[in-house]
Amino acid sequence: MNIGQASAASGVSTKMLRYYESIGLLPKAARTEAGYRVYSLKDVSTLRFIRRARDLGLSIERIKLLVGLWQDRERSSADVKVVAQRHVAELDARILELTAMRDTLQELADACHGDHRPECPILRDLEGGPQAAASGADVTGHFGTRKRGAAGCPAQPHAG
Repeated sequence: MNIGQASAASGVSTKMLRYYESIGLLPKAARTEAGYRVYSLKDVSTLRFIRRARDLGLSIERIKLLVGLWQDRERSSADVKVVAQRHVAELDARILELTAMRDTLQELADACHGDHRPECPILRDLEGGPQAAASGADVTGHFGTRKRGAAGCPAQPHAG
């Protein structure tokens, strides 16, 4: 099948298909006499595998490793499990980081009156940056406990 058909069958764009080929994630496609790429059903299966792995947020390096393990019928499932568990641990860390960011931003939004006055704790916090947080100034710590006590700003720690 041609590149358009392989793209449609796998759900991977033609641009990404060419990229995966260029970095060795997918073997170089066979070519017709006219130079057009020709893909096999095995190539499409590999592309679907890659697409699903990307949907799960795996890095290209990990996908290369997993494609190699998938194609190695002698491999141990323990090797695959280690890769998955490492990715889960990284996702857990990212979830904690994103949750802390969300909580901090929500606290700032809650502290903002949202009226006609120019005073805005959100902008004041962003202006202070991490340097002010490290000095204990009137800003939120890096994804942490609220350090403000000024009027209009919560002094309680965030739930998280």
